[in-house]
Amino acid sequence: MEAVDAFSRALGLSPDGSVPPTYAAVYALGTTAPQLFSDPLAEVDLGRLLHASQEFEWSRHPTIGERVEARARVASDITRRGARFISLETEVRGAERNDPVCVSRALFVIRGSDA
Repeated sequence: MEAVDAFSRALGLSPDGSVPPTYAAVYALGTTAPQLFSDPLAEVDLGRLLHASQEFEWSRHPTIGERVEARARVASDITRRGARFISLETEVRGAERNDPVCVSRALFVIRGSDA
């Protein structure tokens, strides 16, 4: 609860006991993207990485104190004009009820060495 309240205050909101929708970046992307970036097989050059977009598709919002599970997959990994585009899709579910919370889609661009 303290982390959610701190996040709310950082956004200029008064903590009201609910989870702000943008907090999904913490439990969806914040837990899965580092796994992708640290995987040597993914060959992600962090010095050339740009987080290009982020979107969420909601089934429901979690409650404070609820445990959620996030599982990601690389939806696409393509190279165009010397830049690499990785689309990471994360499904978030309630841990106890195993019901959908949201799907996060993030696009990462890794600039080529000549960019």
